[in-house]
Amino acid sequence: MRVAYLGPPGTFSEEAVSRCPGLSGAERVPFPNFADAYEAALLGEVDVALLPVENSIEGAVGATLDLLVHRPGLRIQKELPLPVEQHLLARPGTEMGAIRRVLSHPQALGQCAGFLRAKLHGIPTEPTLSTADAARRAADEEGLAAIGGRGAADRYGLAVLASSIHDAAENVTRFVLLGREDGKATGRDRTSIAFTLDRDRPGGLYEVIALFATRRINLSRIESRPTKTAVGHYVFFLDFEGHRAEPECADALAGVRRQVHMMLLLGSYPRAG
Repeated sequence: MRVAYLGPPGTFSEEAVSRCPGLSGAERVPFPNFADAYEAALLGEVDVALLPVENSIEGAVGATLDLLVHRPGLRIQKELPLPVEQHLLARPGTEMGAIRRVLSHPQALGQCAGFLRAKLHGIPTEPTLSTADAARRAADEEGLAAIGGRGAADRYGLAVLASSIHDAAENVTRFVLLGREDGKATGRDRTSIAFTLDRDRPGGLYEVIALFATRRINLSRIESRPTKTAVGHYVFFLDFEGHRAEPECADALAGVRRQVHMMLLLGSYPRAG
């Protein structure tokens, strides 16, 4: 088993690989960005890819959702909620007043925006490919600080200047394992779909939601992303409890297909405990 993830080693994505059921002993293959990791799984260079799809503070990880829609072919096999602790990291002996730039992945910078405003107001931030990449650069250059986890701090020999700096006490990132096929029904499953609506049909989104409500199928998430084709055109992402093979769920999905312009089945998979 070869699994692609956002590298380099020391990222939260690597930690997610180590905690994901079924990946014990898998060969970890780091990639510099989500798109390359996804593409490797799509082309069969690796067996699966583990990517984040949402965070409890920052919301959807748009890069991953866009890949699922614009490069279809992979399905969600598992989900993994990972508690995330963000820390301010710098070379040992660095004082807060000596920091002249803070580096991290855009998601991490967003999760810690309140801390940055309160404690490092006026200090510029710079997005990096990953939290581990930020830590590596902070270790190489005086005056740089990184936002990342303790794994990155240990790997690159950095000190923790401030711990748990994320803006909410509970900071959880939901990862999904992506492969060629999803799984069989377990009795405790979730299904994810993406769809677009006919913009000339009033009430289209209401009609889709009603298909699940009338069958007493619980929706756990619904959100939208731009289609990247025109202003006001959106892709809707919807998660519901149940497996696509269960009769009520299959019936609801058939109704969705009849009512929408386009629908993608992103996978049915066991719900995290």
